[in-house]
Amino acid sequence: MLPLLSHQQTLEPVYLAYLDALEQSEYSGDIDKRYSARLVQATDNSVYQFLPQAVLYPKNQQDIQIALTLAATDAFRSVTFSARGGGTGTNGQSLTHGLILDVSRYMNHVLEVNAEQGWVRVEAGVVKDALNDALRPHGFFFSPDLSTSNRATIGGMINTDASGAGSLVYGKTSDHVLALRSVLIDGSVLDTHPLDAGLLCNPDNVSDNPLGQKLISAVAAVCREKRTQIENQFPKLNRFLTGYDLKHVWNDNLTQFDLSRILTGSEGTLAVITEAKLNLTPLPTERAMVNIKYDSFQSALRHAPSLVAARATVVETVDSKVLNLAREDIVWHSVSDLIQEVPGKVIDGLNMVEFAGDTVEVEQKLASLEAVLTEQLSKGECGVLGYQVTQDKPSIEKIYGMRKKAVGLLGATKGRRKPIAFAEDTAVPPEKLADYIMEFRAVLDGHNLQYGMFGHVDAGVLHVRPALDMCDVKDEKLLRVISDQVAALTLKYGGLMWGEHGKGVRGEYGPAVFGNELYGVLQDIKGLFDPDNRLNPGKLVAPKHTGALYYDIDSAKRGKFDRQIPIEVRDAFPDVMNCNGNGLCFNYSSYSPMCPSFKVTGDRVQSPKGRAGLMREWLRLLETEGVDVNALAKAKPLGLLQRVQNTLNAQRDYDYSHEVMESLKGCLACKACSGQCPVKVDVPKFRAQFFNIYYQRYLRPAKDYLVAGIEDSLPLMAAAPRLTNFAAQNPLSQWVIKKAIGYVDAPALSVPTLKQRLDGHASRGYDLAALQAIPEEARSQFVLVVQDPFNSFYDSGLVLRFIQLIEKLGLKPVLLPYKPNGKPTHIKGFLDKFAKTAQSSADFLNQVHKLGMPMVGIDPALVLCYRDEYREVLGANRGHFEVKLANEWLLNVIKELPAKAPQDKQYTWFSHCTESTAKPNTANEWTKIFAHFGAKLTAVNLGCCGMAGTYGHEAENLERSKTLFEMSWQQTLAKIEQSQVLVSGYSCRTQVKRFAGYKPKHPLEALLELANI
Repeated sequence: MLPLLSHQQTLEPVYLAYLDALEQSEYSGDIDKRYSARLVQATDNSVYQFLPQAVLYPKNQQDIQIALTLAATDAFRSVTFSARGGGTGTNGQSLTHGLILDVSRYMNHVLEVNAEQGWVRVEAGVVKDALNDALRPHGFFFSPDLSTSNRATIGGMINTDASGAGSLVYGKTSDHVLALRSVLIDGSVLDTHPLDAGLLCNPDNVSDNPLGQKLISAVAAVCREKRTQIENQFPKLNRFLTGYDLKHVWNDNLTQFDLSRILTGSEGTLAVITEAKLNLTPLPTERAMVNIKYDSFQSALRHAPSLVAARATVVETVDSKVLNLAREDIVWHSVSDLIQEVPGKVIDGLNMVEFAGDTVEVEQKLASLEAVLTEQLSKGECGVLGYQVTQDKPSIEKIYGMRKKAVGLLGATKGRRKPIAFAEDTAVPPEKLADYIMEFRAVLDGHNLQYGMFGHVDAGVLHVRPALDMCDVKDEKLLRVISDQVAALTLKYGGLMWGEHGKGVRGEYGPAVFGNELYGVLQDIKGLFDPDNRLNPGKLVAPKHTGALYYDIDSAKRGKFDRQIPIEVRDAFPDVMNCNGNGLCFNYSSYSPMCPSFKVTGDRVQSPKGRAGLMREWLRLLETEGVDVNALAKAKPLGLLQRVQNTLNAQRDYDYSHEVMESLKGCLACKACSGQCPVKVDVPKFRAQFFNIYYQRYLRPAKDYLVAGIEDSLPLMAAAPRLTNFAAQNPLSQWVIKKAIGYVDAPALSVPTLKQRLDGHASRGYDLAALQAIPEEARSQFVLVVQDPFNSFYDSGLVLRFIQLIEKLGLKPVLLPYKPNGKPTHIKGFLDKFAKTAQSSADFLNQVHKLGMPMVGIDPALVLCYRDEYREVLGANRGHFEVKLANEWLLNVIKELPAKAPQDKQYTWFSHCTESTAKPNTANEWTKIFAHFGAKLTAVNLGCCGMAGTYGHEAENLERSKTLFEMSWQQTLAKIEQSQVLVSGYSCRTQVKRFAGYKPKHPLEALLELANI
């Protein structure tokens, strides 16, 4: 039996008292004490896991002032804080056991753009790519780049002094900070910007904040006094991230001081940054990229310096491991033409070289490099196997999209050992990089480890992720050994262990880099800003006399908790365990299909990463209770009376399972995560597993039975469609259904029905024996139409027109008998029923499959269910039948048909979420098909429409469903003529009809019109 689960992680009394006091204050933001919210913020993109006391979501700077001012009182001086943005840190940068200050939910506005002077003012929670969206119309962009740019915030970039591709030209974040506004530990506000040295003589000239005056004077004095030691001690690197940038607070001739340089890279240990004024870079007028292919990764590394010498803007490198993982991912369809194979050769390394600037400059540099590469290729030099050039901006962005996804793709490596981040942003002088990497590889090879490599060779930064199993105690100890070896190796080559992503828990290596004297200066500066060590304590440095850093390489890791889950349970829930915290599901763009539930709520609990984390804890807690979850999955539900009692007591008795349920029921089951996530985390899969177990203890809502039974009941309802529609569509019935069942806007059955529309038609009257009697050479002329519940019973006209299209193409359609698909039962977690339905349908379709005639389905979600959920649940019993999507089938058909002359017909195709993520090439396929019929088809990239099967019909989801539709679909539809809109998903067409007021056509209907011209 599923027991009540308690986590035992109650809040410390001082934090409870503080949060109660904060709630009584003028603080206007959110305070989240839920265990689920704390768990989600306990991890980032690293291997570490620190459970915070609670999460604060301030709505503005005043909220942060109130929070810190309250904490400055004697009663709450032990309360600690850590500011957080996108949560993309790779070494626990923002993790804490205190309070999280998450600025990403509300403080995410672009406040001012000054195009004349080339600067922008933003709040700290603005996502980097969102900022560039706002800047693009003005002809500018914020140039420091990073692979997590679609979820990383500007505040996070400032706090880690982030940089990435092109940093030799574009610099680091600190090179673009003009001014900062921060809240200090006492709750006061400090504005920092460059100051002339002469102003420092009078504190009133530098700030009206008394604490700020003290800080500016003290830091200016010590950095000036220690200037010689700083110059001698600090490595000469493009990527030198000190944590506290002692070197650059003063300019070279000591005439200007800027405390912002200390705050930039301080990882939230000195102050909470709330606003930034940033300088901007004009968008280049011309861009060109050269993808150079090599016979080895070493060849690519050793060739890189000459590419930098060619004055390239960017030189990025990936190894064969990353390339091979990209080939298996959804991203590869977008770049395969740009990185073509070399016949007879194996590509084991790739350099991506970009030139950006004015047209003449770019063309000259490109021509020069092409001449050199052509000569090297002809002579077989430098390991060059070939190269490709593209000057198409969208194609260049696709290449960068593949490179950015490389970080997450490494997590998709097969086996228990996964490449992980802990020593993966080392930096050495670029001219020493190749030799350094050879030694680095020797270290890893000496431990018999696999690893992936990619990075910014132009800056001497290469990301190396060794594969370790953090559930294995031996591997956890090995992480420490390798960290120490790599730290020593970087010092040997005049480099740093933290060359791009900040220190995080790696502060323990600071003394060896800075020397005792300068490390003492860093401690003094921390003591000036935060004497009680309450801002992100345990990171970078601690004030003197407060003890050693209490976070280090050996701090608590996710693996410590995961290893408490038995291996057989981990194997039963691979999607739960494989999530590595990459956070791609936090993609800010409403035009991305990735995780609509996170986009519409802004709650990280409502995200794939959040859901996976909550499920891991659920599995762990079950094990602590001695419950075998695999046996539980096969158990029978409790008796009805017991489930009623448990449900009635749910408000009284805490059960962690309720928090998991709250997260999972918000999922739309669109399956975008299973395609978009680099490690293919499939939330709907483990959601169904959880529902199946949860409802053994508690009552299911009535609407679940309605959804699960719809496929079986539709044939009965369609026997009297007008009566059914009258009974269900009148206002009184709709009110009763909404109040009693929680279901709204149910569609009406088709009248006439499909049976009536095809009465007497040759496609009806399926007869297996008759089909088997058809000679094999004639079977290619037949097309078997696989019915689905939604189109057959709610949009029968579409099925009719598909049959007419098949006939128009000179083929013979056969309508197969209706068989339930089972997807609705899977979505709601009726796994036993789904397995029976799937097996019955699979047996039938396998029998038909033997005919050798193509089977084609219309609705993408249902067709893809045959391929995914059927294979997952049935395994080998699924058989080998294949149901094609209409576009897949048409691609083969048009090969045998003459193309139609071009017509003045244009259409815009809107895809289904499941379709666009599982089959990313679908847009190209429809475009090719329409071109064959003489028409032009344009595909639009959008987020979720908000319907997602039956999600949008559930009353509790109605507002979120509407908001999702408004995010991207509504405004895009408004720009297009209704007759030109084509939508392939049934649920999407229903949503358009509901909120846009008209029913769009399916692509098949448009093709029939074109075929009849």
